[in-house]
Order: sequence, then structure tokens, then C-alpha cells
Amino acid sequence: MTSGSVTLVGGGPGAADLMTVRARDVLATADVVFYDRLAPTDQLSLWAPKADLFDVGKRPGHHRVTQENIHRMLIDAALAGKHVVRLKGGDPFVFGRGCEEIAACRNAGLPVSVVPGVTSAVAVPAAAGIPVTARGVNRAFTVISAHDPLTEDEFSGLARLSGTVVILMGIGTLAHTVDGLLRHGLSAETPAGIVENGSLPTQRVTFSPLASLNRVAALQKLRPPAVLVIGEVVRLAESSTDYQQSLAAHGRILQATQAAA
Repeated sequence: MTSGSVTLVGGGPGAADLMTVRARDVLATADVVFYDRLAPTDQLSLWAPKADLFDVGKRPGHHRVTQENIHRMLIDAALAGKHVVRLKGGDPFVFGRGCEEIAACRNAGLPVSVVPGVTSAVAVPAAAGIPVTARGVNRAFTVISAHDPLTEDEFSGLARLSGTVVILMGIGTLAHTVDGLLRHGLSAETPAGIVENGSLPTQRVTFSPLASLNRVAALQKLRPPAVLVIGEVVRLAESSTDYQQSLAAHGRILQATQAAA
């Protein structure tokens, strides 16, 4: 039997119209699609009309399919001669375990290709009017996953950075993260923004000084998926009056919550 192939596809930050043209083209040729929870899927049956569709997404505290089983499913389908698409949210190589899945398929002797996606680390702040870099404000940004609690060394390094800190998968460990950054010397007045459901019609943005962020997050009942942005660039979004109009013009609903220290 002739082996098939595997294509790892990044679906972008959430909105269907932020997927790439190449991602749509690949889906149109798929025989099987294994998709994640954060991938755009509302019209997946239309984008991949001849494919069998399987939800293998992980949710906080619940992994319906283990990573090892996902590897096995990809390999088995491709060895059966199918064009397999693995659809992930954001970019598959940014905290997406894409490299593990590619390695497993290559070790099985399968041809593999990658379609990059628009990463939520940059796109979600942008959708909320927050630039991760701005001339005269900063010239660097750091992206970190807080899915697992950060270490003291990581807190120390982040607190010494002069640029923007973008934190993914951090709602569940938010209190630990905020307390650690303050403990290691980051100013209590550092502006922070949390963007829930970035790029989607349900997007919500919450602004707060770092010292108040835990309290504000609890009051606002913030939920994942969300991206946390910490740094002076957040002030540019807080003080802007035109980006809400721009978002509304493109069908995005912005709910900005301003919190006092």
C-alpha cells in the first residue's frame, strides 16, 4: 500500500478570515483532518469537503486524546495512503507541540510539510490595539508559556527585561505569575492587558496595572483562551480612541475594562 502524507497546518488566532490561503488550499485536498480546540472549525466541513474530521483538542485539565495517541492516529492514517492534515490554532511551532508531531511522522518514514500560521502571540494583542513593539517605547518582546508555573529564575529574567512580555496559556497560573513578577521587582504600576477570545466577535480586553491584575481578573471572571501582555506598549491601546472604531468596522466587538490601581 502506498503511504500518504501529513501536513501540519497553523489555523491562526481564531477568526476564520485570518487563516492563510495556503491553509485553506491544503484543507481542500485533505482526506483526514485532526483538529485542535483553538483552531477555526466553524466551517471545517466546507473547507475540507472530502475529509473525515476528528476532534483531538486538549482542554484545560482534560486531554481527551493523549499526545502519543495523536501521533499514532496521524501515522496510521497516512500509512493507509491518506493525505492527513493536522490543524492547530495559531502557529503550530509556537507552543503547539508541532515539532513533536512532525518528528513522530518523520520517524515513521512519512513525508511531512508545514503550513505556518499567524501566531496568537502577536495577532491577539494586535486585534486589541496593543502593539508588541513601538518606536520610542520598546524594541523587543518575549513570548512565554505559563501553562506550567514559571520558575524563580524565569521570573527574575522577565522582571529585568525592558521590553514587552507576552504570556500564553496563563489564565490558570495568573496569580502565581503576577505575584512572581512583583516579587522580583517589576513595578506595580506596569500596565497589563488581557485579551480573551482574540480576533473573535466575543473578544474582550481588560486593562489593569500589574499590582491589581489578580483582583481585576477575578472580578471580570476572565477565562481562557486569553493572551496576557505586560509592558509600556499597553498604554498605547489604553489611551487610543480610534482602535475601537476600527475593530467595530471589521465586525469585532471590543469590551475594554479599565481598572484603577
